[in-house]
Amino acid sequence: MTATTEQEPATDVPGRIRVEVGDQRVEQVVDDLKRTQIVMYAGASADFNPLHTDEVYAREIAGHPTVMAHGMLVMGLAGRVLTDWFGHENVRRFRARFQAPTWPGDALTVTATVTEVRDDSAGGRLAEIQLSCVAAPDRRVLAGSATVAVG
Repeated sequence: MTATTEQEPATDVPGRIRVEVGDQRVEQVVDDLKRTQIVMYAGASADFNPLHTDEVYAREIAGHPTVMAHGMLVMGLAGRVLTDWFGHENVRRFRARFQAPTWPGDALTVTATVTEVRDDSAGGRLAEIQLSCVAAPDRRVLAGSATVAVG
């Protein structure tokens, strides 16, 4: 099993990314999630749900300690680990389940692990990836999976 932190996909054959089952990338994608990032995402996504934007609503009406980050913001941060490792053009499928709220101030670490490498019907190769995003110290906020082309 190897861990990689390379920005370019590891390859020894043009058009093929070298991976094997057990390969893993661990990346801290945010060291301190800022309210500004949440507000910027709200604007970009046009999702102004008060759970994400209104402190009084989040605390007094919804009963949360504060506003929470959008699940899709967290999914996008996790997806960046995939695209940094395999390239945007190679991501074929990406799914995620939100498992716990993400709060301002959270540090988020994504772990992506190769669980399968197989040939596809078109003569290429695909890798299955499991992803987990954890808010420090040990609160899993997202679990996901992806299929990427590796050759």
